[in-house]
Amino acid sequence: MAKNYKKTLRACYLGFITQAIAANFAPLLFLKFHKEYQIPLGKIALISTVFFLTQLVVDVLCSFFADRIGYRKCVVASELCSALGLLGLAFLPGLLPSPLAGILVSVVVYAVGSGLIEVLGSPIVEACPFEHKEAVMSLLHSFYCWGSVGVVAVSTLFFAVFGIDSWKWLACLWALVPLYNIYNFVTCPIEHPVEDGKGMKVSSLLRTPLFWVSIVLMVCAGASELSMSQWASAYTEAALGLSKAMGDLTGPCLFAVTMGISRVIFGKYGHKLDLMKFMTGSACLCLACYGLASLSDSPLLGLAGCVLCGFSVGIMWPGTISVCSGRLPNGGTAMFALLAMAGDLGGAFGPGLVGSITQSAGNDLRKGMLVGCVFPLVLLLSLFLLKSLRKESSQIKN
Repeated sequence: MAKNYKKTLRACYLGFITQAIAANFAPLLFLKFHKEYQIPLGKIALISTVFFLTQLVVDVLCSFFADRIGYRKCVVASELCSALGLLGLAFLPGLLPSPLAGILVSVVVYAVGSGLIEVLGSPIVEACPFEHKEAVMSLLHSFYCWGSVGVVAVSTLFFAVFGIDSWKWLACLWALVPLYNIYNFVTCPIEHPVEDGKGMKVSSLLRTPLFWVSIVLMVCAGASELSMSQWASAYTEAALGLSKAMGDLTGPCLFAVTMGISRVIFGKYGHKLDLMKFMTGSACLCLACYGLASLSDSPLLGLAGCVLCGFSVGIMWPGTISVCSGRLPNGGTAMFALLAMAGDLGGAFGPGLVGSITQSAGNDLRKGMLVGCVFPLVLLLSLFLLKSLRKESSQIKN
């Protein structure tokens, strides 16, 4: 019987939506945690830090152990951990002596699930016999964007109808998504992009110049994306004087929408577009967006820069993965894991730098955004370097 790889693709789509739930649900509840459990805001910040650090650890461990354990077992575990973590978020803060400890234990559990699907979703789809892999990869990553939009929009609507005090019920409802997806991953065909034992070792990857340039690209892609999206709500509130709910909808939500649109466009028309040119144009647009958000005196132009930045960074993460996997077809799980780690590293470092500069500048967020221009600038330079490396490689082969 022919294998149904479309089912594999649907499972990975839901996996990326699950990752979006894990990344975006708890931040919507920060003030609720502060008021309900009397947790200081300084300690509330640990939630995001622990989430990203756990993902980083999982990324590194995957590069060594995912092949030995097997992709199917790992992705099923990712959905199970995501579900258990979301359920734990509803119950553990009230069961453990310290509510913060209950929250952090839950965050660690679902961050393990999030990290696993982040690493393994791309190679699972890469191994499927689809045409136009670059376009398929871009479309896959767009589901993280649509998941982020859905989490913010549905949660905002749920709280408006049932009240913020019903957040535990919503956490349980969100847990149903990964629980359902366990069945998909158990029953769908899963292939490996490289035969067992034939993938490149970490040491071999680290001796490859193209891989190092790809690592820098992923760090800058993560930093460019998260530095703007994490501060988008605060930016729209400060610049336009909007409420928290409206700030979330016009800032992070529209950012995710435009990022998803970028990935869908390349997913649909990628076979007609040059990936490197698309990425270079996007990097230029990203630099312009950061400049607009940091230098414009017009709040509306600043908001436009913030929102359009989502479109500009949309192709960077999946595009870098496609370029690297295309040039290093034997990269294997280690390559995908280390690329994901680099993206997470940029996502953890970038917003922190913008926040530190903002605080040093007397809480002037525009100054923080101005320093953030360094990420798309380095990204653009790295793309030019990557082009030169590809030309040299082609000349050597010829």
